Amino acid sequence: MNVKVVSLVSRISLRFANSIQSRSMVKFIGQDEAINIDQELFNDYKFSVDQLMELAGLSCAVSIAKCYPLERIQTNTVLVCCGPGNNGGDGLVCARHLKLFGYCPSIFYPKRTEKQLYQNLVAQCQSMSIPFLESMPPTKTVDEYAAVVDALFGFSYKPPTRAEFVPVLETLKQTKAPICSVDIPSGWNVETGCPSDGGIQPELLISLTAPKKCAQHFCGKYHYLGGRFVPPPLEKKYQLDLPKYPGTECCVKIE
Repeated sequence: MNVKVVSLVSRISLRFANSIQSRSMVKFIGQDEAINIDQELFNDYKFSVDQLMELAGLSCAVSIAKCYPLERIQTNTVLVCCGPGNNGGDGLVCARHLKLFGYCPSIFYPKRTEKQLYQNLVAQCQSMSIPFLESMPPTKTVDEYAAVVDALFGFSYKPPTRAEFVPVLETLKQTKAPICSVDIPSGWNVETGCPSDGGIQPELLISLTAPKKCAQHFCGKYHYLGGRFVPPPLEKKYQLDLPKYPGTECCVKIE
């Protein structure tokens, strides 16, 4: 065999082996671990909710921009669907950064919270002329977006889904637009994955802090890890074995 061919095959084999190894080394955490890690970040490491939310939302926007760069998509419109909790807050931050990156996001935020943090996030988006939709667009309209950000439910989700979000999930199941799920595909069991009666199938999953166990059942094209804020002692305590973030990147692709 030609020496150059042998060299190429060797490099490909090594890259594939490294890819398999990197995925197998990363720890996929359960719901209780995710909750405990969050609490330690707040209580022991003195992070604030809005601080982590800003870093998480930024990493989501960067991941989306990497997978759907403006020069490769036909439209720059993005629909951001936000839930009432921290996952929805991540979505609001993500929308703001997407606007700064040159995208044209619209936000569907059906159940708002009165907490000042979320009111501030809404005000920040409104100050940047990001429209808030009164109702979920029909499937044919959603199909026309370059991407849909699923920021409805995070790792604290427990079924059944609230009635007001059922039609939203049904639309996301049917749309042809690529779905980008923040941390957890909404409606999935955090540990066992997609529900037996069918669930949304995102094309991009952005795990935050560490991948959750349900991510082992993710079959989409892109899986990124965001939220580059885990202190080394905390990573060591939970044996997370997080992949190395390249350079100054705030997200890293999980092969």
